[in-house]
Amino acid sequence: MDGETNVITYETLYDMLRKEKSKTELQEIDQDFYDKIINYLKEKKDILESQQKKQSIFTTIEVQKTRKQIDNIYKILKELYEKRENKIIHLALINSKSEHELNDSTIMIDAEIEFYDNIKKILDNSRNELLNGIINGTKKHKEKEEDQPKHLKTEVMPKKTKKVKILKAMPSFIGTDLKTHGPFEAGDETTLPIEIVNLLSTANHVEELK
Repeated sequence: MDGETNVITYETLYDMLRKEKSKTELQEIDQDFYDKIINYLKEKKDILESQQKKQSIFTTIEVQKTRKQIDNIYKILKELYEKRENKIIHLALINSKSEHELNDSTIMIDAEIEFYDNIKKILDNSRNELLNGIINGTKKHKEKEEDQPKHLKTEVMPKKTKKVKILKAMPSFIGTDLKTHGPFEAGDETTLPIEIVNLLSTANHVEELK
């Protein structure tokens, strides 16, 4: 990654989004990018809190400017995440169809690599079970639950979410369930889809609760 983006500023964030939008291929970011973002947002919130404690016409204007900038940062982060998410899903789709895999893992952060692997695995399994199964005449038809013997019916639906404690402050993000989650502060407790919990646990951002 270019040295100019080692330090997170509003301008570098905007430039990262601009590059991600203008380029077809996934752009490289630092492995600790999201940790830097969390620290950057904390600094902005500390500045806002300090400004709010002062009372004057000038600080009121500064408070409005800081709030606006924080809102814009959230918007940039959301769009940047979604642009990268779409590219990763597209890459997984292409590689699922191809015999020669195009590897962009060197410019993905660890959480994105895991997301890519999970998406590609789903696509590969679906292709093998459906398309290849139809072509080879080996596709298995799933029995309807009412046609199954009583002892084989599923009594309890598998758990799809987990309750967690947030260990590090995080901006709002679009999850693998295509829903917006957050923003969260350290110490918050919430319920998230298992896939997201697994990704955040790997990055030590959450702790599972009983």
